Amino acid sequence: MYLKSKSVKFAAMTLTASMALGLTGCSNNEETPSPSSSANSTPKSDTSSYPIKTDVTLTYWMPLSSNVSASSANMGETEFAKELQKQTGIKVKFIHPAAASVDEQFGIMLASGDLPDIIEWGWYGFTGGPQNAIEQKYIIPLNEVIDKYAPNLKSYLTKDQELDKSVKTSSGQYYAFPGIRSDDALKVTSGPMVRKDWLDELNLPIPETMADWEAMLTAFKEKKGVSAPYSADPNQWLGGSMFMGAFGVTEGFYVENGKVHYGPLENGYKEYLSTMARWYSKKLLDQNFATFDVKTFQANMINGKTGATIGSAGGDLGKYNLTSRKTNAKYDLEAAPYPVLNKGERPKFGNKQRTYMNTGGAAAISRSSKNVELAARLLDYAYSDAGRKLFNYGREGTSFNLVNNYPTYTDLVTNNPKGLSMQAAMAFYSRAGYNGPYIQEKPYIEQYYSAEEQKNAVKVWSANDNEKYALPLVNFTNEESAALASVMGSAKTYLDESKIKFIMGGAKMDTFEDFVAQLKKLNIDKAIEINQAAYNRYMNQK
Repeated sequence: MYLKSKSVKFAAMTLTASMALGLTGCSNNEETPSPSSSANSTPKSDTSSYPIKTDVTLTYWMPLSSNVSASSANMGETEFAKELQKQTGIKVKFIHPAAASVDEQFGIMLASGDLPDIIEWGWYGFTGGPQNAIEQKYIIPLNEVIDKYAPNLKSYLTKDQELDKSVKTSSGQYYAFPGIRSDDALKVTSGPMVRKDWLDELNLPIPETMADWEAMLTAFKEKKGVSAPYSADPNQWLGGSMFMGAFGVTEGFYVENGKVHYGPLENGYKEYLSTMARWYSKKLLDQNFATFDVKTFQANMINGKTGATIGSAGGDLGKYNLTSRKTNAKYDLEAAPYPVLNKGERPKFGNKQRTYMNTGGAAAISRSSKNVELAARLLDYAYSDAGRKLFNYGREGTSFNLVNNYPTYTDLVTNNPKGLSMQAAMAFYSRAGYNGPYIQEKPYIEQYYSAEEQKNAVKVWSANDNEKYALPLVNFTNEESAALASVMGSAKTYLDESKIKFIMGGAKMDTFEDFVAQLKKLNIDKAIEINQAAYNRYMNQK
């Protein structure tokens, strides 16, 4: 899971986005609208306070979260959106691409030149980076806009220099209103989990070291008779593994002492593959990990064919415990720390996300907007005290009440009378449960993680140094982005094919040097060089 932010960046370099970047609409030849001229074109506006008096309706393009679609076909149908428009005084028409073709429709929308006022997207992963989105004249730089019309966001960014750097391009331009995690408790969402009831039965401790894990998985296989002692969502196998960190590497780029490294080139990666190959040969790992689907894995977790995995505190740990305890009251899935080689060591890597929600939900103002000031005022409301309450908890007296000054969800959220899950109910009344342009607050997660094992999981998984070694949110030039995409497309395919062969025995470990040599032939050193240059720029950025 700790590789997600990097893999999202490369996943965003899709053919559709590339096509969009290669096409120019009529708006690409227009001059950048200044905040003052755009403000003058906003009729009947009084922006001195909220609610603003205006008859303008803003257009807002955004993918519809599955959390929202569980109750509503359009964001505008939610109580959250209705309350947002009421509190700000600004009417909004929400536009959503079809869920099955989000990337394609995003590209078509950009290429059309007919852009809405606001576009919510994962701009950090945009092909060529957000700087390219500005240069291609899809969105506008926001420095002057934020200075004039977004005092709440500006105040927050002023207090956090690292966050401020993260939401700028390498040239120092703000490009979107960001999603912000305001507390460390919000940054840790997933990690290792094991069947604690089985450990108690076998008189084994929660595993800490790789040796502990091997002993535990062996006991699950031999004494519990399970067919897949360790298994995981297939994406966890193809995109990374929690066991790599024990050997001091990740599967992507990371920084150590100011130098960028690529994990698969390091000796620690060879040690990781060697360990996984041994475990696979001993049938401690799911023998079908390369071919099965998510539903099969989930069934194995519930039916007792798997005793350890990696997953999220909400969607996995909580779900499996709740579902399985209906038929097995003793079922107890609990968090384990990220493994290390030697007891007492601190995990080098783990799932600890950044303050900036860079994987999606950043709201940019389009080049086509004739209502820049109004769009900025709408977006800035989320960072005000009143806006933070609305985005995290909904409307006071309806979806939450202040109890001893603590925003507490009502039964409409925690025990929805229409049968909505808590996740879906939160999405109907607020935005706390998924990424977006607002400040996510700790009380949301404290109530969403209602079970003690979920709350404990956050504490256990937080014990890692991922923030120290993870590559920060660097930005690339257009040329760098194109070169990086070219290298990583081939390198990623080769890596995925090779590691499965190593683990399943199709390739011998004594050919690891050949594997490294092939990555170098694919110009992986060039990719390291590009990331190093971007990292150096980031560190020198003010």
